[in-house]
This record gives sequence, structure tokens and C-alpha cells, in this order.
Amino acid sequence: MSENNGLPSGKHTLVEEGTEFKGTMSSNCPIVVMGKVEGDVTGPMIQVTTSGVVAGNVKVKELRSAGEVAGEVQAETVTISGRVRDKTVIRAKSLQVQLNVTKGGMEVMFGECELAIGDEPDKQGAIAAATAPPAEAKADAKEDTKEAKDGKEGKDGKRSNRGTQPPPPT
Repeated sequence: MSENNGLPSGKHTLVEEGTEFKGTMSSNCPIVVMGKVEGDVTGPMIQVTTSGVVAGNVKVKELRSAGEVAGEVQAETVTISGRVRDKTVIRAKSLQVQLNVTKGGMEVMFGECELAIGDEPDKQGAIAAATAPPAEAKADAKEDTKEAKDGKEGKDGKRSNRGTQPPPPT
């Protein structure tokens, strides 16, 4: 997809300035919002211009917004240079925030929102690590140290250097 003045060229779905769309929008080509979209939006990419507003559930591979975003956004890549309303949730693998030059300075406005960037954490692994009894963790450390002295690998499959150096002189 080539670009023309920051907007996709070729086939794209366009919500023109002065147009309000409410409901479910699904497109196989990039979506450009210059007006207002309220509802569920799915597509490969959505671009919200400075005059555009998107409010609702957005599921796309890429979101670029110089306008206003609200609701719940799920995307691989998010680039924001506009406004994010309160109670907005953004889930993305990467987030880029670009500052806008406005009267009196540069700004990006984030309301009270939730940002989840990167890969999903391993919930079960985190719970297991947090709930493991301390004695078990100490036993694992002792076993790794013993194996390191014997020149063996620890439980994690890596050779440990713990316990192989003498203590510092006193």
C-alpha cells in the first residue's frame, strides 16, 4: 500500500468529514476516518485523521490516529498523535506516541486509560511463581549450587557459576 499525503492510495473505506457512522463496520481494505465512527470496527488498518473520531471496539492490525480514540482497541501496531479518551483500553504489540505541535507547545492527550503493550504475559507461570512456597525456591537454589560445583547444568538447562568462586578476602 503506497501513501499519498499520509492517506492510503488505492482502495480504501472512507468516512468523510461531516459523516457519522453508528453500528458495525468491517472492511478488507484500509479504513480512513475523517468523520465519526461509533461501534465495532474490524479491518487490516484504520487511520483516524485530525478531524476523525472512533469510539467503540476496534480490531485491526494497525491503528494510526491523529484524531480521537475511545473504547477498546486491539492491534499489532498503534501510532497515536491525537487524543485518547478516558476509560480507553489499548492492547498492542507495539505503541508509538508522536507529539503534536499545538499552540503553546507539543502535546498528546491521554485520559484515564489502560495500555497493554507487548506479548501476553504467561498468567499461569506468574501465578505458580508467586504462590510457590519459599522453601521450594531455596531448595532449587541449593540444588543449582550443588550441580554447579559438580560441573553440571541446573534445572533451567544453564550452567551455573554460583558457588565456584572463593569468597572475597577480609
